[in-house]
Amino acid sequence: MIKLLLLVAFFCVGCAGISNEGSGKIVYNGIPWFDNQGNIVNAHGACIVEDNGRYYLFGEYKSDKSNAFPGFSCYSSDDLVNWKFERIVLPVQPDGILGPDRVGERVKVMKCPSTGEYVMYMHADDMGYKDPYIGYATCSTINGEYKLQGPLLHDGKPVKRWDMGTFQDTDGKGYLLIHHGPIYRLSDDYRSIEAEVAYVKGSGESPAMFKKNGIYYMLYSNLTSWEKNDNFYFTAPKIEGPWTKQGLFCPEGKLTYNSQSTFVFPLKRGNDTIPMFMGDRWSYPHQASAATYVWMPLQVDGIKISIPEYWQCWDINTLKPVDALQKGKEVPVKEMEFTRDWKEENSRLASNTKGSILAIPFKGTHIAVVGESNPHSGYAKVSILNDKKDTVYSSLVDFYSKYPEKAIRIMTPKMSKGDYTLFIEVTGIMPIWTDKTKTIYGSDNSFVTVDAIYSF
Repeated sequence: MIKLLLLVAFFCVGCAGISNEGSGKIVYNGIPWFDNQGNIVNAHGACIVEDNGRYYLFGEYKSDKSNAFPGFSCYSSDDLVNWKFERIVLPVQPDGILGPDRVGERVKVMKCPSTGEYVMYMHADDMGYKDPYIGYATCSTINGEYKLQGPLLHDGKPVKRWDMGTFQDTDGKGYLLIHHGPIYRLSDDYRSIEAEVAYVKGSGESPAMFKKNGIYYMLYSNLTSWEKNDNFYFTAPKIEGPWTKQGLFCPEGKLTYNSQSTFVFPLKRGNDTIPMFMGDRWSYPHQASAATYVWMPLQVDGIKISIPEYWQCWDINTLKPVDALQKGKEVPVKEMEFTRDWKEENSRLASNTKGSILAIPFKGTHIAVVGESNPHSGYAKVSILNDKKDTVYSSLVDFYSKYPEKAIRIMTPKMSKGDYTLFIEVTGIMPIWTDKTKTIYGSDNSFVTVDAIYSF
């Protein structure tokens, strides 16, 4: 069995998951998306701004090497599925709150109605999360290079807090949402804080607000570092409150379908507006290559909101789940080649031996790997070689989750039809991390479990 050359050569159709089912505009949750250049869409802790009929996605442009701020990215789309990479709209600064070896997170952008200016907000910090600021930057165009203006001030003093979000009300007022309670109303020019208008007691981090039928909803997550948890929400008749805790909006124990809230986008469909939950499926420390997204429509019934079931794949226009594997051909186990370290049991293959390889020859355009993530798993290296033995695709894939979940782990980019070989290699890398209290999180092993392979 040949050893894989760990090369990255992205290419393809440039899509955040495209299928022929329904309208053909399919959101794929929990697997990598690819932009117009064939690169993985890298926009975490994100928000979406709709501007002049186009959608703009802003997020953290994560690295696999460090949690240091590498810049904020901007992508654009006309359908929320196919994403064009615009640019790094705010790069690392020479010095200051977003200088070298600093942290930049939770980027949010709003267009100020009174000035027409685009204002970006973010959490800036040192690498130990002991020097927090809420910073802001401005730009005259939505996808231009933003100028960092410095810390956001309240009563002339910087706001020294961590997780944050933003909300723009229907009257044009802008609000800054802070972890564990404070809600600030911004000034008319969005460049400073006018007043603290509410404090949500018993709340959490990663706040995200939306409004529906005159009711305000606020989503939060619990404090579990990069680990996922059961997110919860509050409601209020007005932003000033009173805010009432309502409980979970996903089934208990599903850890918000392995994600953390970052934003709720108002998705316009006909005469209605559907709140679309946007969550991050973090994959520390390999965020750039293996962290993914969970976007789902929220159901609203009075003060009750819910995402009653997980849709790995759904149509952005019909708001219905689709079967992304329907047109694929399952590859029988007997057609696979694997080293002796892979164990076959209950129609699945599993290994935790570093360097063990599973090889699947196929003829087609792309391939999907279905596998189980669980508390005992780590990272696989998934690569595709063409008939000349050149590596044409390679990436890390995360098989860890706190509870077992069988799902598509990756659907590779579309290529020209040909003869290829898929290689799945156990890396031996385990996702393990600690928080400020030195509590240890993550996997206890490095298993990779493959349930099925589908070629297209």
